[in-house]
Amino acid sequence: MEEVLLRKMQSIVGWSDEEGDGIFCPGGTISNLYSILVARYHFYPEVKTRGMGALPQLALFTSEHSHYSVKKSAAVLGLGSENVVTVKCDERGKMIPAELESAIVTAEEKGLVPFYVNATAGTTVYGAFDPLDDVADICNRHTLWMHVDAAWGGGLLMSDRHRMKLQGIERAWSVTWNPHKMMGVPLQCSVILVKKKGLLKECNEMGAEYLFQTDKPYDVSYDTGDKSIQCGRHVDAFKLWLMWKAKGSEGFGAQVDKCLENAEYLYDQLQRRAGFELVFKNKPEHCNVCFWYTPPSLRGLPPGEDRDTRLHQVAPQIKGKMMEKGSVLIGYQPFGAKVNFFRCVFSNPATQHEDIDFLLEEIIWLSHDL
Repeated sequence: MEEVLLRKMQSIVGWSDEEGDGIFCPGGTISNLYSILVARYHFYPEVKTRGMGALPQLALFTSEHSHYSVKKSAAVLGLGSENVVTVKCDERGKMIPAELESAIVTAEEKGLVPFYVNATAGTTVYGAFDPLDDVADICNRHTLWMHVDAAWGGGLLMSDRHRMKLQGIERAWSVTWNPHKMMGVPLQCSVILVKKKGLLKECNEMGAEYLFQTDKPYDVSYDTGDKSIQCGRHVDAFKLWLMWKAKGSEGFGAQVDKCLENAEYLYDQLQRRAGFELVFKNKPEHCNVCFWYTPPSLRGLPPGEDRDTRLHQVAPQIKGKMMEKGSVLIGYQPFGAKVNFFRCVFSNPATQHEDIDFLLEEIIWLSHDL
């Protein structure tokens, strides 16, 4: 089942039947860690036996809006979080290709050796999609491993309407995709796809004779354990296989379309109601909608530090009241110079427009005395 699903997902990404490998992982952070692990092994196979001391000082690149797991993986793998170069994004949260190329050249001038670029398809906060074709062109010019973290955005590949937002993903050398996000599979269900067949096994195998005997009376290619950095694993493939059988690819696509329709509905409603302000004016690309709510008591304040300080406290106070009441929950966070704002993320296709209207009414009601 795992092999059937991996082949299916590789074909959806756009890879041919002759290429592609992968394994189910315990979450997107571990999937991203695998991508850096195999990329390092691809360029420097001696690291497996001789360690980091045998390698030059490596550098990897990711956008300032990317998931924290890239830095965490660099720390875990001994590359060092300081050697993760964060690349500037535009106002929409997309990596700027020219900034990536400049960062690579600067790193080389400092004596670092670039080897890996992480592009994000569906950032955590803004739901932005990096320009994958442009990133792929740069990686080709500099012979760098291109990874696409599509943990959040990979589900859009199931939608005929939205899959073009990941144009260029087929050029990646590895891809993270979390069915436990947009596809609605229960936690945990994450996949790392690697374009070069056999690389996962070469990188990770230890050939323990008490587990991975080569003279077993069946096809030992089904002994996939040595491709993993784990030993025991959950049978995460089983629940996804069952869901795919039940819903079909069209069913998953319809779910994705409904979630993005809900995001667009919220985006439209926020522009029609007093007190709500979008963090960025563009129509959402994904299911993330970011916004502030300003209670009537703050609406007369001029822009400045005092207003920002007060507005920064609004979202946490409303969230606290939501938790006490138990009617609805929504996340919030600051981002860079932006004070706390709400981040509404749709991943449940059962959500209706009435639920979204209720959310906005609750925010207004719970802040009436702030």
